[in-house]
Amino acid sequence: NAGSAVGANGRAGMAMATTQIATAAAGLGWMVAEWIRTGKPTVLGIISGAVGGLVAITPAAGFVLPGGALILGLVAGVVCYWAATSLKHLLGYDDSLDAFGVHGVGGIVGALLTGVLAYGPLSATDANPSGVVGSFAQLVIQAKAVGITIVWCAIATFVLLKIVDLTIGLRVTQDQEVEGLDMVLHGERIN
Repeated sequence: NAGSAVGANGRAGMAMATTQIATAAAGLGWMVAEWIRTGKPTVLGIISGAVGGLVAITPAAGFVLPGGALILGLVAGVVCYWAATSLKHLLGYDDSLDAFGVHGVGGIVGALLTGVLAYGPLSATDANPSGVVGSFAQLVIQAKAVGITIVWCAIATFVLLKIVDLTIGLRVTQDQEVEGLDMVLHGERIN
């Protein structure tokens, strides 16, 4: 995120700091949520929370202060935990690697909270001296952008899945799955 500032300056330093803070906070948020729900935290959970924090802070890194990054990370960790453990079962989708629960939901949380937590002077330019300021109006702008992105991704994914299905298919046969994909697709046997 610091490299997105295209310079070695205060803006890059702030992006680096907020990235570290949000990542750590999201790992803690996931850990606490998991601890409350299951009675014990897991290393995989903390790592998943940290990844969710990285995803969530990416749209916000150049727009929030450290306190905002802390809030964003804690919220992202808890919400990504819920999405990866409850939402996928509630909606019944297959997400064995929790890609949507961590990356999709984390990105949505980060984009929305950027609209709430943005601190104007961080993003001020000559063209926009007040910068992007967190407000209800900015939250609405962020929500519209998230909605458009969701629609675009759904359409693009549908088209790509149809192309794959028509060319090579989306699933292997039951027999191939039972025999093992390493052997069937790659000719490799795990010892």
